[in-house]
Amino acid sequence: MLPDPVTVAARAPTPSLVFTMIKQDGYGSERVDAGGNGYAMTINHSKGKNGNRHYVQIKQTKNVTNPYSLLVQAADASCSFSISRPAIGFTDADIVALVSALVDFLQDSEVTPAKLIQFQS
Repeated sequence: MLPDPVTVAARAPTPSLVFTMIKQDGYGSERVDAGGNGYAMTINHSKGKNGNRHYVQIKQTKNVTNPYSLLVQAADASCSFSISRPAIGFTDADIVALVSALVDFLQDSEVTPAKLIQFQS
């Protein structure tokens, strides 16, 4: 089990985040940022006939001004990460290396999340 809370160091423009558990069962957990920054983290695990799946999602809720009605309303943005591991053939080290490769790909200066959300591929 992950510690409670989970503290993530600040890296501009995101402040330091302290994710406190609000719900936990045998299939995952839900956490919210104790600093009131509007962040929430969901972790789910499932076992299937073709192997195991691990899903991580971060969500941020902000109050925004609707440009059509000019009313202030809550809006959510989210980003998720899923790991699907077959029942055979991949060691823990193989999966960790695969995840690291994805993170490195996303952080590569030629890729970056900024370019991905601009529909670059």
